[in-house]
Amino acid sequence: MPQACICVLNLRKSFRKRNGLFGRNRTEEWALKGVSFQVERGGSYALLGPNGSGKSTLIRILATLLLADGGSVEILGERLPEGERRIRQIIGRVSVDAAFYKKLSARENLLYSAFMYGYTRRAAEKRSLEILEQLGFPARRFNDPLEDMSRGMQQKVAITRALLLNPPVLLLDEPTTGLDPKSKRDVQEFLEELRAEHGTTILLTSHDMAEAERICDSIGLLADGHLVAEGSADDLRRKADTNNLEDAFIRLTGAKLVDEERELEQT
Repeated sequence: MPQACICVLNLRKSFRKRNGLFGRNRTEEWALKGVSFQVERGGSYALLGPNGSGKSTLIRILATLLLADGGSVEILGERLPEGERRIRQIIGRVSVDAAFYKKLSARENLLYSAFMYGYTRRAAEKRSLEILEQLGFPARRFNDPLEDMSRGMQQKVAITRALLLNPPVLLLDEPTTGLDPKSKRDVQEFLEELRAEHGTTILLTSHDMAEAERICDSIGLLADGHLVAEGSADDLRRKADTNNLEDAFIRLTGAKLVDEERELEQT
C-alpha cells in the first residue's frame, strides 16, 4: 500500500483585521475552514483556487512560516509544530514572491543557501549550474546581481535554490508565474524528471489548469477556505459533466479561477 507523505487534517487558519476609525474594530476572517487531504510518497497534488481561496496560506503553514489555528499537519511522519525543525530540512519551497538578497548575484544567493546546509563551494556551484542549465538560465548571468534580472530569471534562481539540496518534498506556490512559455515548459519538464528519478513528492498551487493536469496525479479545488472537490482531472470533469477542466472548476466551486480580489493571505 502507498504511504502518505503529506497528511493534512481539518486544517484551519484565521486572520484578524482592524477596521473603522483608528482601527478600533477588529474582525476575524477564516482563510482555511477545515481542509483535509493526503499526498502519497512520490505523488503529486495540485491545489487550484481563485485568489483568496487559501492556497498560499496552506503552503505557508506546511512550510512552517505560519501557525495553524486548528487541525493537524504531518510531513514524512513529522508533525507540526513540534517537528518544524526537521520539516525545514526535508522540504524545498518555491514561492511566487521569493525573497533574495537582490544586490548579490545568483551565485552568491545560491552559495549562501547551500552553505547553511553544509555544501562545499565546489559542489554547490556545480549543482546550481546543472539545474540552471536545465531551466534555460544563461550561465553568463550567473554572477550578475539579482536586481538586474527579469522576474522570470529571478524565479529560475528561486527554483534552483529549492532544488539544490534535492529535498524529498517540494512545496510549489505558483512556481512558473512570470516565466515565458518556453521557460515554463522547461520548469515543468524538470519537475517531471525530478519526480521520475528521485521519487520527489510535489504539492503545487497554480492558476494554470494545463500545468496542474500535466504535473499532478490529483487535483484539489479550493473555494472560500473549503476543499470542495478532489480527484484526477478526468474525475473532476466527470463530476462536473464537462470535457473542459476550467468549466469543471467553475461548476464545482462556483467561482472563476482568477478574479479581482486580493488574496486574504496578503492582508
